[in-house]
Amino acid sequence: MHTIFQALADQPLLLLFLVVGVGALAGRVSVRGVSLGAAAVLFTAIGLAAWGVGAGVTLAIPEVLGSLGLALFAFVTGISAGPNFFHALRTAYPLMTAVAVLLVIGAGTAVAVGRPLGLDAETVAGTFAGALTSTPALAAAGGTPAATVGYSVTYLFGVVGMLAVTSLALRYRAADTDAPSPVVDRTVRVERTDNPTVAQVQDRHGGQLRFSRIRRSETGPAEPVPADTVLHTGDVVTVVGPATVVAALVAELGHLSSHDLVADRRDLDHRRMTISSLRHAGRTVAQLGLERQFHATVVRVRRGDVDMVAVPDLVLQLGDRVRVVAPRAAMDTVTRYLGDSARGLTDLNPAALGLGLVAGLLLGAVPVPLPGGETFAIGAAAGTMIAGLVLGRIGRIGPVVTSLPQTAAAVLSEIGLLVFMTSAGVNAGSHIIDAFASGDVLSILAVGVVVTLVVGLAAYALLRWGLHVGGTRLSGILAGMQTQTALLAYANGRTAHDPRVALGYALVYPMALIVKILCAHVLAGL
Repeated sequence: MHTIFQALADQPLLLLFLVVGVGALAGRVSVRGVSLGAAAVLFTAIGLAAWGVGAGVTLAIPEVLGSLGLALFAFVTGISAGPNFFHALRTAYPLMTAVAVLLVIGAGTAVAVGRPLGLDAETVAGTFAGALTSTPALAAAGGTPAATVGYSVTYLFGVVGMLAVTSLALRYRAADTDAPSPVVDRTVRVERTDNPTVAQVQDRHGGQLRFSRIRRSETGPAEPVPADTVLHTGDVVTVVGPATVVAALVAELGHLSSHDLVADRRDLDHRRMTISSLRHAGRTVAQLGLERQFHATVVRVRRGDVDMVAVPDLVLQLGDRVRVVAPRAAMDTVTRYLGDSARGLTDLNPAALGLGLVAGLLLGAVPVPLPGGETFAIGAAAGTMIAGLVLGRIGRIGPVVTSLPQTAAAVLSEIGLLVFMTSAGVNAGSHIIDAFASGDVLSILAVGVVVTLVVGLAAYALLRWGLHVGGTRLSGILAGMQTQTALLAYANGRTAHDPRVALGYALVYPMALIVKILCAHVLAGL
């Protein structure tokens, strides 16, 4: 075995891909319907590295590879969450405050339990960092041998314990009240006599609806529906929107019609098209100008596996699949105008990727002063995530598109995640035997278990029953609070990459990282 491990130590790329491949296979194993998914890569890396140390060989992945994987993962996660992040941030202050308080409670717990057990300040700080799986917090604790031992002993349970709490959150996700209502289209016969305009009706329902077709008489043609269209008694219209909002509209306007205008394609046709032209990416639905140029309407946008109503201010991304309703004669022209190429699904947008990562890495390296004249930096992960959030929200700067297609972002995120988890697992596993040989190992482990469970279970109880956060979003928040990519991978695998997971993760990750760094710095100095 020594020869095999030595070969892996001499060939870090071989080691990297071996761990990814074996870990991915292990992640597919399901126990009572639950599998670890990509999170199994981390545990495979820890186990293989520990086995290597037992055989007399220390395995390692070059630090630059781990840093690249983490920066790539954090940046594209920010890009994906950016369009919704700043909107959610307006109402997320109670959530973010709660997470910060819970992390401070975790630091207090580490001191309250660790000191009576005879652990020194550096060991307590490292134990806190490991229990909440934060390598930057370990660095803030000084990275001393004592802190590193505390970190290594508690890191594994920090992942496993919070993984169990995340599983609890996902068990009640079927009852989530924040799940988006499915997008439907219905044909409605108007019975009102006050002749409202389409714009007035849309405004009354928060702009969540789109009208795609109207027929003025039983034998008349189906026509496009501009916002200034006046609705008369007897008109038959097709409306697209969230099911709950559409149901309210039907009751308001009249009743469901037996005529299905969507099935009648004699005058107006509909087609799914891919936004693959750079001149349209990063622009809103209204800025496409389809109604003005082609008498056409975008009624739906499909991004990844999520259907959305094509409201006028929705910012489009490369690779979005839009459903267009247009006169039959204009359909091919509209198709050419939007591009409709599969290239739009996989375009990496290297300019946004490269320059965005540069901005994030520079932001992560900016020194932030601490009391006593010392400084800390938020690090590459937080810096690149913040840069991704901003660029994902902006969508476009002049002629430059700042977002990535959903498909490309998902692939890059997965690659970055696997590389980073392999690097982190191998490096942690290489120290774990020495850590467990420490005379204080049982005391350290006890402190770590208590800190992980206190923070995890308190977060679960407070966010579920106190702030009424849905299970899907809570799983992402727990991963972000733990700043743990393996938890995010697990939650994404269980929810088929539900966007609420990434949004919850991105909401609390930067703040959680900073609070843990500050807490570890204070603990080490006590």
